[in-house]
Amino acid sequence: MKLYRRENYLTKIRGFYHDTELIKVITGVRRCGKSSLMSIIMAELIENGIDKKSIIYLNLDKRNYRSIKTADQLDKLIEKESGETNPNSIKYLFIDEIQNVVNFEEVINGFREEGNYSIFITGSNSYLLSGEIATKLTGRYLEFELYTLNFEEYLGMKKFLGKSILQDLSREFDEYISVGGFPKALQYEGEDKKNYIQGIIKEIFDKDIRKRVKIRNVSVFETVQRYIINNFGSTTSISNILEDLSKNGCNIKRETLNHYITVLKDAKIIHSCERFDLKSRKSLRGEQKYYLSDLGFYFSTNTDKRINYGPTLENAVYLYARSKGYDVSVGKIGNFECDFIVNKRGSSYAYIQVCLSIMDSLKTENREYRPLEQIQDNYPKYIITKDTTIQHRNGIYHVNIYDFMKDGKNFF
Repeated sequence: MKLYRRENYLTKIRGFYHDTELIKVITGVRRCGKSSLMSIIMAELIENGIDKKSIIYLNLDKRNYRSIKTADQLDKLIEKESGETNPNSIKYLFIDEIQNVVNFEEVINGFREEGNYSIFITGSNSYLLSGEIATKLTGRYLEFELYTLNFEEYLGMKKFLGKSILQDLSREFDEYISVGGFPKALQYEGEDKKNYIQGIIKEIFDKDIRKRVKIRNVSVFETVQRYIINNFGSTTSISNILEDLSKNGCNIKRETLNHYITVLKDAKIIHSCERFDLKSRKSLRGEQKYYLSDLGFYFSTNTDKRINYGPTLENAVYLYARSKGYDVSVGKIGNFECDFIVNKRGSSYAYIQVCLSIMDSLKTENREYRPLEQIQDNYPKYIITKDTTIQHRNGIYHVNIYDFMKDGKNFF
């Protein structure tokens, strides 16, 4: 079956296709396309002359491999499949859902140390790079985090599937943020999309959370999950959340709430965005924002389909920046805040304000420009809106959100 090639990620991984020293770990929320990316990498290897017999693919969720539960069983399976490969060439080992095997790290490390295996793995997000495995694989792996489709990819996949794109890109963008970017969701229409995404949430709980973490009170966990999803993009703290939950009759201990939020982050349902002080160049503890790994999580679980553009556009920009490989934090500039500071490898920065429009009043315009005008360095500064009339002020880039994203532009 022909698959849509997500060039943004393939470009990052290609340089490591033949690397036998580092394990390539592909992470991301369930159903974001990790298995498809693996299939495309295998196809590219074959296109570039690698013998099919040198490629070993094991999907441990498939029925014929479901009995593989122990390290010894996995070891024997890989040995058996390796017998079909060319003994004088690199073997390319791809394993999906590797968390199904207890102590799989020992096996993977063993084959890595043989020096003739290029290894790619994916698996349950609540475990794959948790503390214990990260410790065991320190310095021996590279993580490639996959996100659901950004707007550029969403348009590309619609074309790939032969679906029409609205001439009014503003309406197309609203459709994108309303249905989210899960690749397979594009194959469905209407309520089927909503049901598919609701199914993903259930699948994450059943496969990634319940099997890995003790959730004593499922209804309280679901209340916390619903609260975080419904309040995405809001500046908050553990104390604020505890207070709000208590007002709604849900009394929960601080340590339990902390635990549940960590579970949601490990399962990649949400991402936390910490505040960063520009003067000290340090992260600030306490208040932070939580963004959804896909906006479909919000719109599929709420009957009100109206778009609250403030947090929704922020979430879209946050995910777009992360998909382009940027680290993202909320910026504090004296008494002001800018929505995002993005950087790569801590050496280059860009500053971003996000809002629906700056054209409705001078007050709104000044509110968005002022934090950026307080920054005294020469890194790029952006105001991202849905405005089609673009303004110029003090060297700050004013850009239209869907034009910027559809062209796959970088911030620097």
